[in-house]
Amino acid sequence: MAPRLDNLIERVLPHRHPFLFVDRVTELVPGRRIVGIKNFTVNDDASQGCHPGAGLVPAGIVFEIVTQLGAILVLERPEMQGKVAVIVQVPIARLLEPIYLGETLRVEAEAVKLRETSGELRGVAYREDRLVAEGQMRFAIASAADLRPEKGRA
Repeated sequence: MAPRLDNLIERVLPHRHPFLFVDRVTELVPGRRIVGIKNFTVNDDASQGCHPGAGLVPAGIVFEIVTQLGAILVLERPEMQGKVAVIVQVPIARLLEPIYLGETLRVEAEAVKLRETSGELRGVAYREDRLVAEGQMRFAIASAADLRPEKGRA
């Protein structure tokens, strides 16, 4: 049975505007591979404070999109309910071409290693059929409740 893609992003990720960067999930093979879309608009919050007037999307935002898509891949499984993925290492992150406001990226992430408490993902981003970014990340799985600040703690 194919996984439901409607509302998948909001169901799985804790991120919300302006920190939610995945617009749509177009393909999902649970535990293996995910494909999504990000449309950058000219009014996008992603680059308002970075290189004003140039219309450049910061590389960090591009890699955050790959990371968020990978988190959906890892956390959409029923046994991951109440868990979060925390980045522990980014050994590879390459922006091959600049990305501008008004462009659309197709982002893909695949599980390289997937364990109960950790894993590794590989991701790529394409503008049309041209590779513009690639990277790899390692993550840990934690309970969302364990990451909440304790009452009374600043």
